[in-house]
Amino acid sequence: MECAISSRSLCKRFGAITALENIDLDIPSGCISAFLGPNGAGKTTAIRILLGLLRPDSGSCEVLGYPPGHPEALRQIGAMVETPSLYPHLSGWENVEITRLLKNVPAPETGRVLSLVGLERDARRYVRTYSLGMRQRLGIALALLGTPKLLILDEPTNGLDPAGILEMRELIHRMARETGSAVCLSSHLLAEVEQVADHLVVIHNGKLRYQGALNDFGDVGSHHLRVRVRDQARAMNTFEEMGLRAAMEEAFILVDSPPNEAPRVVAALVASENDLFELTPLRSNLESRFLALVGED
Repeated sequence: MECAISSRSLCKRFGAITALENIDLDIPSGCISAFLGPNGAGKTTAIRILLGLLRPDSGSCEVLGYPPGHPEALRQIGAMVETPSLYPHLSGWENVEITRLLKNVPAPETGRVLSLVGLERDARRYVRTYSLGMRQRLGIALALLGTPKLLILDEPTNGLDPAGILEMRELIHRMARETGSAVCLSSHLLAEVEQVADHLVVIHNGKLRYQGALNDFGDVGSHHLRVRVRDQARAMNTFEEMGLRAAMEEAFILVDSPPNEAPRVVAALVASENDLFELTPLRSNLESRFLALVGED
């Protein structure tokens, strides 16, 4: 799969503090990728290096096939790092127009990006009258000018209320769908990442702890099969013979087994002439999987 971002042995230190240690990234194009980790994990440092705002101490990286900060790469990247820098005494339209002129993109782009983020009706209002959510959307509008191939958003839901978070989530999905841009965002909100991302990068204490599809993140957590049968005692004996750990939980039995073992479990229960009423694969949620992964630190 083609990578929008790749790095090898990326390291960055600030004095005695190691912000990033031997980070190898392979972030695919054409999807929504999320950098996940607690505050101070190294997410923003990684993003600043990718944008050419910081130099790594060692290692190498490429963004859209170019070194970070390369003019050709920057032409194809839109970014919002932390709080967007806006002119509060100007209107939303004027803020976008200034950036459009600096980027030298066609005039219709101003109306297009304001419409895309849902600010066309408030475009002539002064930015100082905007809510926090509207300012975040305006910052994303600035990043979208010129239809970038890669959109990098650092904590895009930071400071938003629940309605603003929902609005931002829908906007990110719409951007990926309508512009075709690869979206790379950072967040410390696990539930938010679970609802918006396809690809996941977990960074903790400056180290890469997981990288891959969000749906595969369960490999670092626990799996269970929840089973309901007619004869629980007989089923417990069956699971013991199979070498599977199991525990009774009221009307159900929780079997410590991955989902791909379900056919073998069903076959064993049928062979033991035990009536099977229900079998449901269970996976731990993103929060418990994340805590299991980084808990040792």
